[in-house]
Amino acid sequence: MTTTIQRKGRIRRDFKRNWNVYLIALPVVAFYIIFHYVPMAGIVIAFQKYIPSKGIFGSPFVGFENFRSFFNSMYCWRTISNTFILSLYDLAVGFPIPIVFALLLNEIRNKPYKRVVQTVTYMPFFISIVVVCGMITDAFKSSGPLSTIITSMGGPTGNLLGKPTMFRGIFVYTNLWQNMGSNSIILVATLTTIDPELYEAATLDGANRLQKAIHVTLPGIMSTIIILLILRIGSLMTVSFEKIILLYSPSTYSVSDVISTFVYRRGIENMEFGYSTAVGLFNSLCNFALLLMANAFSRHFSETSLF
Repeated sequence: MTTTIQRKGRIRRDFKRNWNVYLIALPVVAFYIIFHYVPMAGIVIAFQKYIPSKGIFGSPFVGFENFRSFFNSMYCWRTISNTFILSLYDLAVGFPIPIVFALLLNEIRNKPYKRVVQTVTYMPFFISIVVVCGMITDAFKSSGPLSTIITSMGGPTGNLLGKPTMFRGIFVYTNLWQNMGSNSIILVATLTTIDPELYEAATLDGANRLQKAIHVTLPGIMSTIIILLILRIGSLMTVSFEKIILLYSPSTYSVSDVISTFVYRRGIENMEFGYSTAVGLFNSLCNFALLLMANAFSRHFSETSLF
């Protein structure tokens, strides 16, 4: 009882001393409560044959029927495998390259040139996804500049976005172009926290720039890299839904139809809300399981983990 009273007293004193910090954090907390935690009550729809006119309390309860329908459907394996493959490709290309880019950026000594490079690489992230997809569509259409270049090098002809063999490569590498700069921001910021004396000591030991990058810079940001990797693995089953919706077509469904697009078609277009909620819940549970496994693996083999 005494411990509880002491804890409440510490919280009260801390609030009085840091009330401005709590005030700044309030909008963020409210955002997550309103838009992330409150909607979780809608998970019950996954176990119902949801009828909008009857609402949650009036719709019939069907148990795990929606889940069984998905796992027995012809689209189950296709959507799961496409989601996993696209995410793995995106992870293999889009995770290490921003790290290399941040290391190279750290070696630039010309500050004006460094700012120009940062601005140019960050810029695509701030362009609307609709505009980006329009640019990609124009670039890879039959007469588009990138299609023309690829065709002249012996590649396929025609609209490349409509070819199943090309869709995944286009998706992954345009993702890299769009997000490389923004994904390196945290790493660039972490690089500024490395003690300069470590570089001076390495210089005295005769290390060149490459050796300092390997033995000083990389270890200095390794904990940040591990945390980012854990978070990336935790969202492995979440692909860029809006981008795929804007780029794919029935001709590429076999390689581009992922869980999120399948949920969109069944939930919004076909109005099968219970079914689509069940599929979305399955996807979220997969992400949660991957996050736990990645965190446990990291905690076991290194000193860094989320929790």
